[in-house]
Amino acid sequence: MPEPSPNTQRSAILAARDVSKVYQMGDVEVHALRGVNVPLYEGELMVLLGPSGSGKSTLLNILGALDVPSSGQVLYRGRDISEAGDRELTEFRREHVGFVFQFYNLIPSLTARENIALVTEISDTPLDAAEALELVGLTDRMDHFPAQLSGGEQQRVAIARAVAKQPKILLCDEPTGALDFKTGIRVLEVIEQVNRTLGTTTAVITHHAPIASMADRVVSLSDGRVASDLANDEKVSPAELTW
Repeated sequence: MPEPSPNTQRSAILAARDVSKVYQMGDVEVHALRGVNVPLYEGELMVLLGPSGSGKSTLLNILGALDVPSSGQVLYRGRDISEAGDRELTEFRREHVGFVFQFYNLIPSLTARENIALVTEISDTPLDAAEALELVGLTDRMDHFPAQLSGGEQQRVAIARAVAKQPKILLCDEPTGALDFKTGIRVLEVIEQVNRTLGTTTAVITHHAPIASMADRVVSLSDGRVASDLANDEKVSPAELTW
């Protein structure tokens, strides 16, 4: 059985501390997060699990500085970024965080290599675009346009783009949500390889419980609250996952 994470013995690279998020929908307040505490430890692969509406994407967006909490703190290496200005948050996202979403958001008129080059041009210590594509197994597709790639290949290009700037943290929001089982497994293998090879601290959010088996740690959300935070002592490779 999984054991509770040894939170007191490790320092978090990124953490939500007592984070709440309230959206005003006309006269109605929608509480997306309610006092959430979630650390993300250096080098780990964490899966954030929960049904639709549980607050997963809201939390990921706040951790990645795409959104700000209504209350609480977001700490990066112990520094509170939750009240930082727009310029500082932009620099944080650019220098420290890579994002992978359910939809690939590639520029159709650019090749795979060119899509990645857009990111490497604004990074201080980037991987070469060809090196990033080699990491995700697409060396032979680097000069293809998105329309010439399958959905899984486009998602692997999106992962290569995210990691090409060598971010400390990779945040993946339902990265297999638009893919079939076999293709989704390949994408999860790439995410695990990035975590293992580059040491990139990685968080994957999903509503699909079997994916949690590949994680070092599993955090479950329910109704905007943390329902559980457990270390996974029975971690398996993506190839061993069953739906």
